[in-house]
Amino acid sequence: MCTMLTLQTKIEGCGKGAKGWFNLREANVSYDHPFHFHLDHSLNIDFVNEAAGPSARVAVELTPEAARQLAMTILATLDKAEEDGFLEETPAHAHSH
Repeated sequence: MCTMLTLQTKIEGCGKGAKGWFNLREANVSYDHPFHFHLDHSLNIDFVNEAAGPSARVAVELTPEAARQLAMTILATLDKAEEDGFLEETPAHAHSH
């Protein structure tokens, strides 16, 4: 059964695809049928720049457990960087390339 569960968020960053590095503008996160991973459902993340076309995409398919572990690890890393005084707020205009 398709869940049709997809959320999108605006992001700023860079990704590396088949044609090299490109600016990221959105992340689409879904819990649905994976394209490649052999599970009925997975947590799927597409890091994209929709304005740059279909080649500006980095796709990830994770088990629910791996997705939760990744989310916790990301937050722990940011917390540690902030605690150690390394975390800097990024100005809105810093996404030039």
